[in-house]
Amino acid sequence: MKQVSFRNKKISYQTEGTGNPVMLLHGFAEDGRIWNYQVENLKKNYRLIIPDLPGSGESEMLKGEVSLTDYAETIKVIVDEEFDSNTEKQFTMIGHSMGGYITLAFAEKYPELLNGMGLFHSSVFADDEQKKETRRKGIDFIRKNGPESFLKNTTPNLFSETTKAKAPELIEKLIALSKNFSGESLIQYYEAMIKRPDRSAIVKSFKKPVLMIAGVYDNAVPIQSSLRQSYLSDVTYFHILKLSGHMGMWEEESTSTFHLENFLHTSQVKH
Repeated sequence: MKQVSFRNKKISYQTEGTGNPVMLLHGFAEDGRIWNYQVENLKKNYRLIIPDLPGSGESEMLKGEVSLTDYAETIKVIVDEEFDSNTEKQFTMIGHSMGGYITLAFAEKYPELLNGMGLFHSSVFADDEQKKETRRKGIDFIRKNGPESFLKNTTPNLFSETTKAKAPELIEKLIALSKNFSGESLIQYYEAMIKRPDRSAIVKSFKKPVLMIAGVYDNAVPIQSSLRQSYLSDVTYFHILKLSGHMGMWEEESTSTFHLENFLHTSQVKH
């Protein structure tokens, strides 16, 4: 793992492969390993950068009140470390769930650095009041019962009934991957997501390709919401995973990777 410093905190990331640059951002209660299958299949054609967001994996948690824009700034530090701004081409950023929210925050500040972006089970819209209340209840649960109990209770809801029946080991795999999360980190993420603004305008004004991948059985980002945002960009590549909940990169890993690879080829042709 490589490291950079942001606000005196260690931010870790890995790089794999060669070719046009692509950054893969994981979501809530995950780390960069969530992309392992995609990395193995893409690294022969792309230079992949896979961070652990602050408070995840091997990266240290940021202090104080944090916004998604703060997380986006940690990504900018990695970009400055890895890319020569005078000669490097633009890159594509793909974010899963909360990683998609951070992708949008990055695109808001640094659109000139991106030649495409992807929202993988993610949303451009701010939380509605019901969603905010759900997150607040999650925060209360974490404080009362701890992160391990919280993740054991919530992780199964990220998968479709088909996955639960045919591949229940994926649920246990994700719980194991997230077992070292602190309650403080999870609460910091939730609070940042609650505060995030609607970023529909960012997608509308972004004139480069936008990938959106949605799951039919996604409880976190309902398919109706994904369909609504699919019309915002003039250059949207929208795909529905018919067997997936919120974890399509695992639930339908081959199909997800196929859509991702096709999009990367498209986004890195000049527009």
